[in-house]
Amino acid sequence: MKRALVFDVDGVLVHGYHATPDQRDAWDAALQERGINADRFQREFIFDIFLKRVLIGEVPMVEALDKRLKAFGYKGPTMAILDLWLSFDCNPNTALLEVIARLQRRDDVVLYLATNQDHSRSQFLWQSIGLQRFFADMFYSARFGRTKYDKKFFGMAEERMIAGGEPPLFFDDTQKVLDVANKAGWETVLFTGNDAVTGHPFIAGRLS
Repeated sequence: MKRALVFDVDGVLVHGYHATPDQRDAWDAALQERGINADRFQREFIFDIFLKRVLIGEVPMVEALDKRLKAFGYKGPTMAILDLWLSFDCNPNTALLEVIARLQRRDDVVLYLATNQDHSRSQFLWQSIGLQRFFADMFYSARFGRTKYDKKFFGMAEERMIAGGEPPLFFDDTQKVLDVANKAGWETVLFTGNDAVTGHPFIAGRLS
């Protein structure tokens, strides 16, 4: 019997954006260099159309940028900002991925991703960053039409897993997300560093 091991992306597998503010690599300077007021972008784009519609797949990221960028004083091509969006905060946690590569060789686990992402960044992470080399599937908010703050997200993910027997074991850096997953019957671990993964008894036993 295989067990599902499920990992968040940002703040866990990829360094950059993190749920804890003092662990974030702000991209404000990159926006300012392109003539975009970072505070307005955060307030009027991220907290508005992105979180409300892009993140759950209702509007493509490039379409949302087309609609809003001029209001921020930006005069360049939309695709340049999309490229910035995709490439920024995408530094793989290579040490953890090495651990995951070892787990991938086990016959008793299946590896999955569960993440809040729009369609464009999901494909970038999967293909360009290369997460498809390690994981069987990627469950993300735009695909399911709901974020990880919705219990139904985890039910939809579990329906698509080929593992069973034990509850999925899920690592995420946001406690509120873990609380929702826990209510869905998943075993959850708050990711505070790679030791949170390697020190878990189930995983430690398979790495020894």
